[in-house]
Amino acid sequence: MADVTSDPGEPLTEEAADIDDTDDHKAVEPPLPARRFAVLAVVAPVALALDIVTKVLMVANQEGKPPIRLLGGLVYLDVIRNSGAAFSMATGMTWILSLIAVAVVVALVVVAPRLRSTGWAIGLGLVLAGALGNLIDRIFRSPGPLRGHVVDFVSVFGPYAKYFAVFNVADSCICVGGALIVLMAILGRDYDGGVARRRRLAEAGRP
Repeated sequence: MADVTSDPGEPLTEEAADIDDTDDHKAVEPPLPARRFAVLAVVAPVALALDIVTKVLMVANQEGKPPIRLLGGLVYLDVIRNSGAAFSMATGMTWILSLIAVAVVVALVVVAPRLRSTGWAIGLGLVLAGALGNLIDRIFRSPGPLRGHVVDFVSVFGPYAKYFAVFNVADSCICVGGALIVLMAILGRDYDGGVARRRRLAEAGRP
Protein backbone atom coordinates (compact mmCIF):
# COMPACT_ATOMS: atom_id res chain seq x y z
CA MET A 1 0.00 0.00 0.00
CA ALA A 2 1.34 3.42 -0.92
CA ASP A 3 2.42 5.70 1.91
CA VAL A 4 0.46 8.95 1.65
CA THR A 5 2.09 10.64 4.64
CA SER A 6 4.29 13.62 3.95
CA ASP A 7 6.61 15.95 5.75
CA PRO A 8 4.75 18.77 7.56
CA GLY A 9 6.68 21.29 5.49
CA GLU A 10 5.78 19.75 2.15
CA PRO A 11 2.46 20.40 0.34
CA LEU A 12 0.03 17.49 0.21
CA THR A 13 -0.19 15.56 -3.00
CA GLU A 14 -3.56 15.50 -4.77
CA GLU A 15 -4.17 11.92 -3.62
CA ALA A 16 -3.32 12.73 -0.01
CA ALA A 17 -5.53 15.85 -0.04
CA ASP A 18 -8.51 13.81 -1.29
CA ILE A 19 -8.04 11.25 1.49
CA ASP A 20 -7.69 14.00 4.11
CA ASP A 21 -10.88 15.70 2.89
CA THR A 22 -12.81 12.44 3.01
CA ASP A 23 -11.68 11.76 6.57
CA ASP A 24 -12.73 15.26 7.71
CA HIS A 25 -16.11 14.82 6.03
CA LYS A 26 -16.71 11.62 7.93
CA ALA A 27 -15.64 13.28 11.16
CA VAL A 28 -18.14 16.13 11.00
CA GLU A 29 -21.10 14.13 9.67
CA PRO A 30 -23.51 13.77 12.60
CA PRO A 31 -24.97 10.36 13.46
CA LEU A 32 -28.55 9.69 12.49
CA PRO A 33 -31.08 9.84 15.34
CA ALA A 34 -32.80 6.66 16.44
CA ARG A 35 -35.82 5.50 14.50
CA ARG A 36 -39.20 6.72 15.75
CA PHE A 37 -41.52 4.00 14.46
CA ALA A 38 -42.54 3.12 18.03
CA VAL A 39 -43.92 6.66 18.54
CA LEU A 40 -46.18 6.32 15.50
CA ALA A 41 -47.13 2.79 16.61
CA VAL A 42 -48.47 4.24 19.88
CA VAL A 43 -50.05 7.48 18.62
CA ALA A 44 -51.99 5.96 15.71
CA PRO A 45 -53.80 3.15 17.61
CA VAL A 46 -54.69 5.41 20.55
CA ALA A 47 -56.11 8.14 18.31
CA LEU A 48 -57.94 5.57 16.16
CA ALA A 49 -59.46 3.90 19.23
CA LEU A 50 -60.67 7.29 20.50
CA ASP A 51 -62.31 8.00 17.13
CA ILE A 52 -64.05 4.62 16.97
CA VAL A 53 -65.28 4.71 20.58
CA THR A 54 -66.70 8.23 20.32
CA LYS A 55 -68.54 7.39 17.10
CA VAL A 56 -70.04 4.20 18.57
CA LEU A 57 -71.18 6.05 21.69
CA MET A 58 -72.67 8.94 19.76
CA VAL A 59 -74.58 6.70 17.34
CA ALA A 60 -75.89 4.53 20.18
CA ASN A 61 -76.94 7.37 22.50
CA GLN A 62 -77.43 10.54 20.50
CA GLU A 63 -78.47 9.82 16.90
CA GLY A 64 -81.97 11.11 16.19
CA LYS A 65 -82.07 13.18 19.38
CA PRO A 66 -81.75 16.94 19.92
CA PRO A 67 -78.17 18.24 20.06
CA ILE A 68 -76.35 18.35 23.39
CA ARG A 69 -75.23 21.88 24.27
CA LEU A 70 -71.78 22.20 25.86
CA LEU A 71 -69.51 25.05 27.03
CA GLY A 72 -72.27 27.61 26.96
CA GLY A 73 -73.15 26.92 23.34
CA LEU A 74 -69.61 26.87 21.99
CA VAL A 75 -69.91 23.17 21.14
CA TYR A 76 -72.91 21.01 20.25
CA LEU A 77 -72.93 17.22 19.95
CA ASP A 78 -75.12 16.47 16.98
CA VAL A 79 -74.87 13.23 14.95
CA ILE A 80 -74.77 13.81 11.18
CA ARG A 81 -73.94 11.24 8.49
CA ASN A 82 -71.44 12.66 6.01
CA SER A 83 -70.88 11.26 2.51
CA GLY A 84 -67.98 13.65 1.84
CA ALA A 85 -64.48 14.29 3.14
CA ALA A 86 -63.38 16.01 6.34
CA PHE A 87 -65.63 18.93 7.35
CA SER A 88 -68.29 17.79 4.84
CA MET A 89 -66.23 18.68 1.77
CA ALA A 90 -66.61 16.78 -1.54
CA THR A 91 -70.06 15.50 -0.59
CA GLY A 92 -71.24 12.65 -2.80
CA MET A 93 -67.74 11.46 -3.79
CA THR A 94 -67.54 8.76 -1.13
CA TRP A 95 -66.03 5.95 -3.22
CA ILE A 96 -63.31 8.24 -4.62
CA LEU A 97 -62.48 9.47 -1.14
CA SER A 98 -62.31 5.87 0.06
CA LEU A 99 -59.72 4.99 -2.60
CA ILE A 100 -57.70 8.11 -1.74
CA ALA A 101 -57.78 7.14 1.94
CA VAL A 102 -56.50 3.65 1.08
CA ALA A 103 -53.62 5.19 -0.91
CA VAL A 104 -52.76 7.54 1.97
CA VAL A 105 -52.72 4.69 4.49
CA VAL A 106 -50.45 2.56 2.26
CA ALA A 107 -48.04 5.49 1.74
CA LEU A 108 -47.82 6.19 5.47
CA VAL A 109 -47.19 2.53 6.28
CA VAL A 110 -44.34 2.47 3.72
CA VAL A 111 -42.73 5.63 5.16
CA ALA A 112 -43.19 4.65 8.83
CA PRO A 113 -40.16 2.32 9.22
CA ARG A 114 -37.79 5.11 8.10
CA LEU A 115 -39.01 7.73 10.59
CA ARG A 116 -36.25 9.43 12.62
CA SER A 117 -38.15 12.52 13.79
CA THR A 118 -40.48 12.51 16.80
CA GLY A 119 -42.51 15.40 15.38
CA TRP A 120 -42.98 13.62 12.07
CA ALA A 121 -43.87 10.38 13.89
CA ILE A 122 -46.60 12.10 15.91
CA GLY A 123 -47.92 13.99 12.88
CA LEU A 124 -48.01 10.94 10.63
CA GLY A 125 -49.51 8.86 13.43
CA LEU A 126 -52.40 11.32 13.77
CA VAL A 127 -52.95 11.52 10.02
CA LEU A 128 -52.86 7.72 9.76
CA ALA A 129 -55.40 7.38 12.57
CA GLY A 130 -57.69 9.97 11.00
CA ALA A 131 -57.52 8.37 7.56
CA LEU A 132 -58.20 4.91 8.99
CA GLY A 133 -61.01 6.17 11.23
CA ASN A 134 -63.02 7.66 8.39
CA LEU A 135 -62.09 4.81 6.03
CA ILE A 136 -63.57 2.30 8.48
CA ASP A 137 -66.86 4.22 8.35
CA ARG A 138 -66.82 4.25 4.55
CA ILE A 139 -66.23 0.51 4.40
CA PHE A 140 -68.55 -0.76 7.12
CA ARG A 141 -71.39 1.76 7.47
CA SER A 142 -74.45 2.13 5.27
CA PRO A 143 -75.27 2.39 2.42
CA GLY A 144 -72.45 -0.06 1.55
CA PRO A 145 -68.71 -0.81 1.24
CA LEU A 146 -66.65 2.19 0.03
CA ARG A 147 -69.89 4.21 0.02
CA GLY A 148 -70.56 4.36 3.74
CA HIS A 149 -71.33 7.69 5.34
CA VAL A 150 -68.91 8.96 8.01
CA VAL A 151 -70.29 9.71 11.47
CA ASP A 152 -69.68 13.38 12.38
CA PHE A 153 -70.93 14.80 15.66
CA VAL A 154 -69.06 17.96 16.74
CA SER A 155 -70.74 21.21 15.70
CA VAL A 156 -69.22 24.48 16.92
CA PHE A 157 -70.90 27.86 17.57
CA GLY A 158 -74.32 26.39 16.81
CA PRO A 159 -76.20 23.11 16.25
CA TYR A 160 -76.73 21.32 12.91
CA ALA A 161 -73.48 22.71 11.42
CA LYS A 162 -75.14 26.12 11.20
CA TYR A 163 -71.93 28.16 11.38
CA PHE A 164 -69.14 25.66 10.76
CA ALA A 165 -68.91 22.21 9.20
CA VAL A 166 -69.56 19.33 11.61
CA PHE A 167 -66.57 17.05 12.26
CA ASN A 168 -65.31 14.13 14.35
CA VAL A 169 -62.14 12.95 16.12
CA ALA A 170 -60.66 11.57 12.89
CA ASP A 171 -61.03 14.94 11.15
CA SER A 172 -59.33 16.64 14.10
CA CYS A 173 -56.46 14.15 13.97
CA ILE A 174 -55.93 14.81 10.27
CA CYS A 175 -55.86 18.59 10.79
CA VAL A 176 -53.57 18.54 13.84
CA GLY A 177 -51.26 15.95 12.29
CA GLY A 178 -51.12 17.83 9.00
CA ALA A 179 -50.31 21.10 10.79
CA LEU A 180 -47.50 19.39 12.71
CA ILE A 181 -46.03 17.96 9.51
CA VAL A 182 -46.10 21.41 7.88
CA LEU A 183 -44.35 22.85 10.95
CA MET A 184 -41.64 20.18 10.72
CA ALA A 185 -41.12 21.03 7.04
CA ILE A 186 -40.87 24.77 7.81
CA LEU A 187 -38.27 24.04 10.50
CA GLY A 188 -36.26 21.94 8.07
CA ARG A 189 -36.87 18.68 9.91
CA ASP A 190 -37.19 15.85 7.40
CA TYR A 191 -38.89 12.61 8.40
CA ASP A 192 -35.62 10.67 8.09
CA GLY A 193 -33.32 13.38 9.49
CA GLY A 194 -31.80 14.14 6.07
CA VAL A 195 -32.48 17.86 5.77
CA ALA A 196 -31.22 18.73 9.24
CA ARG A 197 -28.09 16.64 8.70
CA ARG A 198 -27.27 18.33 5.40
CA ARG A 199 -27.74 21.75 6.98
CA ARG A 200 -25.26 20.97 9.75
CA LEU A 201 -22.72 19.78 7.16
CA ALA A 202 -23.21 22.98 5.17
CA GLU A 203 -22.66 25.09 8.29
CA ALA A 204 -19.43 23.15 8.90
CA GLY A 205 -18.22 24.15 5.43
CA ARG A 206 -18.81 20.82 3.73
CA PRO A 207 -20.88 20.16 0.58
